[in-house]
Amino acid sequence: MLTASMVVATIPVTDLDAAKRFYGETLGLAQLWENPASVRFRCGEHSELSVFKRPGTETIHTLAHFEVSDIESTVADLEAKGVAFLDYTEGPLTTTGHIAQLGPARGAWFTDPDGNTLGLRQG
Repeated sequence: MLTASMVVATIPVTDLDAAKRFYGETLGLAQLWENPASVRFRCGEHSELSVFKRPGTETIHTLAHFEVSDIESTVADLEAKGVAFLDYTEGPLTTTGHIAQLGPARGAWFTDPDGNTLGLRQG
């Protein structure tokens, strides 16, 4: 059954070197392995993220989010490293200081060098 399987977020990128720097250096994820077409990173104790080279897509949605214990300090840390957060002022989400209330949880969103939307979630 799938209940015991690890889930790996898989993100398409057009520039594997830029993605490797962003996920490894900027976000601080530990690289597990790489080959000419993809790079795999460790995310926490039980999660992994894989980026693979392919043409970009037009679809906009959150491909993966990172569960954090302190969203304000995580946003501040990533902003200090040059990460630009997405702010929403209309529709179902409104961000204040880059953070939106999502029921009992809070979230914030940013993009990688290919424009893939990633998120932070607390709660």
